[in-house]
Amino acid sequence: MKLETRDLTRVHEGRAIVDHVNLAVATGEVVMIVGPSGAGKSSLLRLLNRLDEPTAGTAFLDGVDYRRIPPRELRRRVGMIMQTAHLFPGSVADNVRFGPRQRGRDLSEVEIERLLSRVGLSGFGDRMVDRLSGGEAQRVAIARALANDPEVLLLDEPTSALDDSAKAAVEDLLSEIIREESLTCVWVTHDTAQAKRMADRVLVMQNGRLQMTS
Repeated sequence: MKLETRDLTRVHEGRAIVDHVNLAVATGEVVMIVGPSGAGKSSLLRLLNRLDEPTAGTAFLDGVDYRRIPPRELRRRVGMIMQTAHLFPGSVADNVRFGPRQRGRDLSEVEIERLLSRVGLSGFGDRMVDRLSGGEAQRVAIARALANDPEVLLLDEPTSALDDSAKAAVEDLLSEIIREESLTCVWVTHDTAQAKRMADRVLVMQNGRLQMTS
């Protein structure tokens, strides 16, 4: 298994918002998690790359307990794309080069352009992020995640803040990238139709627990 959890739990203010979750995701598999608001879906994603710390249980990446992996290295290997693209002030290129620069590697202009072309934003490197549409900003967030060469992508409602046209375009882009890069994905969505389109397997989460699979 590429990614696995064992009794992964997070308690907040006396309530288990993620409750003894056991999940195994194979290499290259796309697992979609659906469920009502407050079910713990986003909280589970945050635990999977240690943006939050579990109260109990743990997770494994390629069979290694993720507590043994330095957090910066873990977050490089297990990337995350949020519902809203939280871009840093500055240019598109500044955002794309951020992750590799944290590891002491400066992406060349050619590498940045290659990543931007990959997400349909060729020539956007010098554009300021405050001039981007919602769909363009989400594409930059995808390019920024890909710049780290992730093995796993965690996607937290990545299309829900977009209009229908941008949503369809970003979904198609993600589908293509996931397939071509053989990425392992855990994708949270409220859209059951999207889950059926995109998933190898759909899980339902409620009250912090995974209730059933399909």
